[in-house]
Amino acid sequence: MTQRTACLYPQQSTLSKPSTAPLLNCKFSEQSYCIHYLNVFIIRMQQDSTATEIYTQRLTTFSNQLKDLKSKRSKLGWLRLVIVIATLLAVYSLFFNNGLVGWMLVACGIAAFLYIVSIDADNNEKIQFLEKLLSINVSEIGAQHGNYLNRDNGSIYAPTDHPYAGDIDLFGQASLFQFINRCTADQSKKFFADLLLNPSAKEDILQRQEAAKALASEIDWRQRLQASGMTDPITFETEQKLQQWLSQENPVQGSFWKVLPNIFSAITIATIVAYLFDFISSPVLWLMLLVYLVIAKVISNKVQKIYEALSRINDEVNTVQQQLRLVESIQVSSGLLDQYKATLHQNGSASIRSLKSILQKFDYRLNMLVFYILNTLFLWDLRQANNLEIWKQKNEKYVSYWFEIIANIEVLNTLSTLTYNYLGWCFPTISAQHFTLSARDVGHPLIDSAKRVNNSFITAGMGKVSVITGSNMAGKSTFLRSIGVNLVLAQMGAPVCAKAFTCSLIHLYSSMRIADNLAENTSTFYAELKKLKSIIDQVKTHHKVFILLDEILRGTNSLDRHTGSEALLKQLIKEDAVAIIATHDVELAALKNEYEDSISNYHFDVQVEGEELYFDYKLKEGVCQSMNASLLMKKIGIEM
Repeated sequence: MTQRTACLYPQQSTLSKPSTAPLLNCKFSEQSYCIHYLNVFIIRMQQDSTATEIYTQRLTTFSNQLKDLKSKRSKLGWLRLVIVIATLLAVYSLFFNNGLVGWMLVACGIAAFLYIVSIDADNNEKIQFLEKLLSINVSEIGAQHGNYLNRDNGSIYAPTDHPYAGDIDLFGQASLFQFINRCTADQSKKFFADLLLNPSAKEDILQRQEAAKALASEIDWRQRLQASGMTDPITFETEQKLQQWLSQENPVQGSFWKVLPNIFSAITIATIVAYLFDFISSPVLWLMLLVYLVIAKVISNKVQKIYEALSRINDEVNTVQQQLRLVESIQVSSGLLDQYKATLHQNGSASIRSLKSILQKFDYRLNMLVFYILNTLFLWDLRQANNLEIWKQKNEKYVSYWFEIIANIEVLNTLSTLTYNYLGWCFPTISAQHFTLSARDVGHPLIDSAKRVNNSFITAGMGKVSVITGSNMAGKSTFLRSIGVNLVLAQMGAPVCAKAFTCSLIHLYSSMRIADNLAENTSTFYAELKKLKSIIDQVKTHHKVFILLDEILRGTNSLDRHTGSEALLKQLIKEDAVAIIATHDVELAALKNEYEDSISNYHFDVQVEGEELYFDYKLKEGVCQSMNASLLMKKIGIEM
């Protein structure tokens, strides 16, 4: 089987062979997994873009950094052990010599141990972050060669009834969502899915194109954004918790509750001082502390509702803070990116960091010993509740913006990654004239570039129907899906799999993949009629629609099928619709004699040599003259 394909990437004159040694240290996955993608890269390095080379270089760099950090972790572990032993020896010496030097050594040992623990915690965070970066680059190398099926396929966003989603594989296994998506937050994935399902306004498209182009070269920034989101992905639940807390009434609101912690703390500290200077006895001290504990417990019960509203969101709040901080640090410029930075200028990551700090202090209640001491002496819960109220008054109007910015920036990261990975793709031109579709060397993005055959296609004006005839497996359906998928990409602001692409803003409708529905007692034929009815209804309203039809009315006899198809085609022309129809019914192509200015005939053919079939998958003008059904049936054993 012979195929031709246009090269999507500029040829590289020199390529250096990367070392495999650093990849053998990848603890985050099996060594064979890393080596597999490196071998794939070496074998196909002459065919692929510089993107794969860069990802492999980053793998090497991050692997070396990870090796150093793990070595540091091991040394810190030994150092902790030495400090513990030395401190225990100092404690042991105090039994025999209760001197100042011994106490100082114990204090220094404890301080040194806590300091090393802090350094080790920071080091472990860096290790975890590097492992995320490593996994991102391994995943990108895999995606360059069609290995992306382990990613989220977005099936939860697949609508049950949509004009085109099911026909062109937007969601599910081996789908456009699975291939393109780099979003981590629930909000971002949902927004990305919405863009796939609904065309955007021209201004939004152009703004996303501009931002995607600007961010494409910022590979380090983009991967840091993605890695930050992968650590503790932001969920709808966390956003809902924050919004519910913002809308709920504060149970300790008022000036009394604001000053109470300071007054209470002054009294408790004064009580302890009085005991130390023998103004009160030990029984009196313990009795008063018990009273303070009861008061603190009663007040804690009042603020329990606040804690419950915000419990277990601290990790995701940290993700919000990290991602917003990255947005604030963007070095490149575009209309959208500048807008996001301006929004975050006054209330951005610093505000989220203060919220994170309050929530961390609120979580001290999880350590019962520390909590009872702090709460009994300082009304710790009430202090944090008051701090949260102050934070709410300053920032509540910005919370929804923060999640919206993250959703938008992760989608832009997705589009810019697509831009970076496929240099041979282009950003489409959005035409103000209806209807225009001009595609040069357009192909299906889910087909590997080494196997993909690209085609060019143009249609312009209203009341135009392109009839594509051809033999089985010649490429008709794939071509229709190529047009559909790239129109979806174009109308969300993404680059498209083509050398040049111009289109009008339209609503896409298709009827390509029809299935029966046992639950609704619906046959395949009736299901297709329902789909066609929805298309006809749109056509009659003269909305700006573009229609893709593949082998329509296949559930009826050949005479009815031809009659119905011919009637539909004539109605589309009458209503000034624009459509591409793929069919085995070559007699439909004869309608060009009657509608010379409205119908254009194209075909995919097959070459037969003996009993072998050869496809070139190239779109040609005119009507198909060769069919292959009889030969295929003969090959499976049907005697002809």
